Amino acid sequence: MAPTQAEVDAARDDPKLANVLYHDWESDSYDEKWSISFDERCTTFAVDRFRAVSPDPGPFDHALELGCGTGFFLLNLMQGGVAKRGTVTDLSPGMVAVATRNAANLGLDVEGRVADAETIPVPDASVDLVVGHAVLHHIPDLDTAFREILRVLRPGGRFVFAGEPTRLGDLYARKLGQATWWATTRFAPASWLRPQVELDESSRAAALESVVDQHVFDPDRLERFAHAAGAVDVRVVTEELTAAVFGWPVRTFEAAVPPERLGMGWAMFAYRSWQRLSWLDARVLSRVVPRSLFYNALVTGVRPADPVRV
Repeated sequence: MAPTQAEVDAARDDPKLANVLYHDWESDSYDEKWSISFDERCTTFAVDRFRAVSPDPGPFDHALELGCGTGFFLLNLMQGGVAKRGTVTDLSPGMVAVATRNAANLGLDVEGRVADAETIPVPDASVDLVVGHAVLHHIPDLDTAFREILRVLRPGGRFVFAGEPTRLGDLYARKLGQATWWATTRFAPASWLRPQVELDESSRAAALESVVDQHVFDPDRLERFAHAAGAVDVRVVTEELTAAVFGWPVRTFEAAVPPERLGMGWAMFAYRSWQRLSWLDARVLSRVVPRSLFYNALVTGVRPADPVRV
């Protein structure tokens, strides 16, 4: 159920409440909104993101996902052989419910918990891998969250987070999205647009989204959070420049227009174009453009092995 305007207003000064309201609200339609699936397309995407930053391909025995949403990252990593069993966690009960339902439908060994990333409800040194996609920028206290990540990892365990917005990437993505929404809702034929009540709900969702997004990252800053918590072998890479400049207007346009209006031809055009531009970004532009200009940051690190006692 969509939150009322009063609830949206109350959440403006409470980012955790905003996260719960926003993600509970979006949970049933989130997969459609972001073209999330659990097939070869998204499994390949998730595994490629993991391998882009992690030198260890797995498989890991037990993986935990923070801010799981509908399970996009971990469930697809499990299908790609990166992890054998999993735990999905999120502040949003609605998202945990959808993620565990998706896991059950896929036949994956996954449990779900409603949990705060700043107080992860699992024992010390109990998981081999911690992952997340587009979650770190939602967490108010990242110093505490990274200490928790290191606490729950076994010595030698790894964390991998992808999909985190850079400072400059977030700036141009938001501007492109706002311009596209303005143009689409004013100039597209009314018969092409979603019903006005859905457009109004999207606008309220955007207001909440501006609250739930707590951080943008310079790559060096993201590395400092991991090092400060005690991680070793920390690495940050960035990706998507032309792909993001193309992708954000496309995603915004799709949020305003019913999918049946666009059809499979549009979906394949958007996906194939994104793939080609991602190839250009990774193979050409990443060699000559500063990493801070790319949209997405990915970070990995390792909990140090315990010292040998003699």
